[in-house]
Amino acid sequence: MIIINLDVMMAKRKMSLGELSDKVGITLANLSVLKNNKAKAVRFSTLDAICEALDCGVSDIIEYRKE
Repeated sequence: MIIINLDVMMAKRKMSLGELSDKVGITLANLSVLKNNKAKAVRFSTLDAICEALDCGVSDIIEYRKE
C-alpha cells in the first residue's frame, strides 16, 4: 500500500496547506486529496514542486507498506 506523508512533512516544515498551495501552484482541493491518501495518481512535476517547496525528497512524502 502506498502512503502519502504530506501532512507529516508539512508539520515538520511548519507549513500550512494554503502556503504549500501558493508555493507549488496546485489548488487546495487537489493538495487535500493527495494529503488524505485519496489520490489515484500524482504527476512527477507535482512531486518535484512539492519536494522543492518542502525541501525534502520523494521518499519523505511517499512510503510503501506491505499489506
